[in-house]
Amino acid sequence: MAGIFEITEAGEESYFFKLTAADGTVVAVSPLFNTIKGAAAGINAVRENAATGLVVDRSRSGSRPPTSTPTTRPRGFRGTSRLAAG
Repeated sequence: MAGIFEITEAGEESYFFKLTAADGTVVAVSPLFNTIKGAAAGINAVRENAATGLVVDRSRSGSRPPTSTPTTRPRGFRGTSRLAAG
């Protein structure tokens, strides 16, 4: 079973979504959006970018050079993983 995106109200006219794995583990929680339409657009952005996203290890153990490094950014890379409120 695939993960589930849930849009939830967070007060008056604020919404967020969370991505839950098949076993019930919460994988991601979005920032707040002004509209349900904005939250849905955020979900679509995650769907489009997740498979091609870069992995950046900012942990202490990540100071070792990686075994392979991409030389260019993927097409459509915007430099941030934050979703714009809509």
